[in-house]
Amino acid sequence: MRGKRERLTAAAVKMLHEQGVEKTTLADIARAADVPVGNVYYYFKTKDDLVEAAIGAHAQRLQSMIASLDELPAPQDRLKTLIGGWVRQRDLAAQFGCPTGTLCSELDKRADGLDRTAAKVMRGLIDWSEQQFRSMGRSDSRDLAVALIAAYQGISLLTNTFRDPELMTREGARLERWIDSLARPSEDPDDLR
Repeated sequence: MRGKRERLTAAAVKMLHEQGVEKTTLADIARAADVPVGNVYYYFKTKDDLVEAAIGAHAQRLQSMIASLDELPAPQDRLKTLIGGWVRQRDLAAQFGCPTGTLCSELDKRADGLDRTAAKVMRGLIDWSEQQFRSMGRSDSRDLAVALIAAYQGISLLTNTFRDPELMTREGARLERWIDSLARPSEDPDDLR
């Protein structure tokens, strides 16, 4: 069994995603972690400390995912596998939205600096995507990376809004075709159909 700090962090990630930052209490997180509420303060002095730990967990998951993707031989394969991972999470997105995106959106409404901490996680994904597009020989790699992540965040929002996982499936297939078209210089890279 993992230690209490790790269980509390994992529970915070889950509860913040499912309930949102404002609605989630320390008692909710303690209950989900199977840790007495009084013990929470030994590991985390405030709810914001737990939110920051959850952001750290998102960053660690991103780094682990990137390390796994980087083992694939071609940048197109890496990007398409990333998209496939998003599609596999479509039911979760339909229920609660993107874990990192919804957290970033919520934290943006606060003035405590956690929004900037969460933004670093999202920026890490954009930076990695940019590297993939650059490896494909694209001079517009930053714009393409932003377009990819924006497409995912947008479809996550719509998938959640309409509670329709198939929206994510269709958008994933479209994004894979788009990645393939970018690898072929004879096609128009702006054709997102």
